[in-house]
Amino acid sequence: MLAAAMSTAAFARTVTSTIASVDAKGDAITLADGKTLSLPENIEVETLKAGEKVIVTYSTKSGKSLVSGIQPAR
Repeated sequence: MLAAAMSTAAFARTVTSTIASVDAKGDAITLADGKTLSLPENIEVETLKAGEKVIVTYSTKSGKSLVSGIQPAR
């Protein structure tokens, strides 16, 4: 039972990537690798733009990836 519970837990990942596209209506970004990440209310999608290199921290739960932090990559 413990293994099943652990397999559904959300683990944070941090990646450096380029934003391929921004979906302002859906509050989401798609990275260069094709992964789509949802943005929480405290991150304004209007501040992000395609082509921007970023460091993103996110977790995946129930098949949905939610950003917990994003900053410009240097």
